[in-house]
This record gives sequence, C-alpha cells and structure tokens, in this order.
Amino acid sequence: MQAKRQTMPTPTPFAAPARNCPDMTLEPLKVACASCNLRELCLPVGLNVHDLSRLDGLVAKRRTVQRGDHLFRNGERFEALYAVRTGFFKTCVNSEDGRDQVTGFQMAGELLGLDGISSDHHHCDAVALEDSSVCVIPYSQLEELSREFTVLQHQFHKIMSREIVRDHGVMLLLGNMRAEERLAAFLLNLTQRLQARGFSASSVVLRMTREEIGSYLGLKLETVSRTFSKFQEEGVLDVKQRQITVLDLQALQGLVSNAAC
Repeated sequence: MQAKRQTMPTPTPFAAPARNCPDMTLEPLKVACASCNLRELCLPVGLNVHDLSRLDGLVAKRRTVQRGDHLFRNGERFEALYAVRTGFFKTCVNSEDGRDQVTGFQMAGELLGLDGISSDHHHCDAVALEDSSVCVIPYSQLEELSREFTVLQHQFHKIMSREIVRDHGVMLLLGNMRAEERLAAFLLNLTQRLQARGFSASSVVLRMTREEIGSYLGLKLETVSRTFSKFQEEGVLDVKQRQITVLDLQALQGLVSNAAC
C-alpha cells in the first residue's frame, strides 16, 4: 500500500445531533469549500470564488460521527444532506426477517441523505464504519441557493443521477451475476472510487466486513469468504485480512465484462 494513509473518506437550521447518539458532535467548519481537497468530487464543482463564498456560508458546520454510531436513522425527519469529508459509511434498511440489508457504502466526497428528499423522512440508516466527519448542508437553504446558481443546481442533479446509476448497477449485480462476478464488480468500483480520491488503484483496506459485503451483494458470508480465497489461489488478489491488493486487474475486468455480455 502507498505511504499515504488511507483515511476514507461515493446537503432548516442545522439539524441537532440525534438524542440517541451522544458521541456525535457539531463543530465549526475549519476548511472552506474553496480550499477543500474534495471540491472536485462534491457540490462546489464549477462554482466561482464568489459563489463558493456563498456556499461556505451555507455549509457552516461539520458533524463528527464515531465508528458504529448513526448519522441518521430510518424514519427520522429529513432536514439536511451530508457531504462525507473523512471516514466511511454504510446505508442499510431492516429486512423482513430482522436483519440489516446493506444498500450502499459512501466515502469522502459523496452525499448522504438523498433518500429523504421525496418524503421529508429518511428511509434508511446511515452508520459510520470508522470515525468520520461530514459537512452539514441544510436542504431548504440549498434549494434556495440552487435556484440562484445554475451551476450548483446542475452539479446537484449530476450527483442524484450518479446515485440512480449506482442503484441500477446494484440491481444488475443481484440479478445476473455469479458470485465471482459480483465480488469482482464490487472491488473494481471500490478501487476506482478510491483512485479518484488520490489513493492507490490496486491496494485497499476494506472498512466493511465480509458479512456487510455479502449483504450488499446478495451473497452469504461463506460465499464471500470462499470467493476471496479463490481469487487469492488464482493470483488475482493478495488477501491479508482486510488488506486487499489487486494483482491481476485484467482478470477482474474480464469477469465483469463477461457478465455484461
């Protein structure tokens, strides 16, 4: 793995910390959008200096979330979007049999909370997989600002479109792919997203467990573990617990390409 530490990082007055999350705190935003190294992945893309200043006035707080704590819960009132600044999250819903069904993994530069726009309530839980921080973006104020700045509105629509495309990709995973193809697609997507954030394209430390990966991909824990072992035996991956190194990128790409045919 590269020397750079892979600290992960996929918008009402400000929402107060959830009462059942005592470790969640609000603090002043120390880094403005204009100087944030994630600005090319987040909402500020394309804004000029003056418009960035207006956005900074909107994004005035950062929330820290400890590992295992909720950023928001299913059923809570929707008031803000959250831009992941550092750390890693999972979103999940409670299935009929009482188990958590993982619906996504979010990293730095990606937005959480889009699920609440349609009904003014959240439809999933967002849980930190490691100590994380988010920029709090009050949605009512974001709407007003978007009407003034066409570029901001366009970027917001692009982000929502990206989420739709990602959801379609998950549907394809669950509908047509074998276990090896699902895991290959997952690892390729993860490494590509990390590479866009300046991390290694071939080495990754998994923030999620194999059970959580299985939940997301529609696979049993045993199948995920067996597939990782198979990839290691075939020289596709080097697996050391949660440290994954891609040794044969073409093999992973080939599995996904064959599934798409």
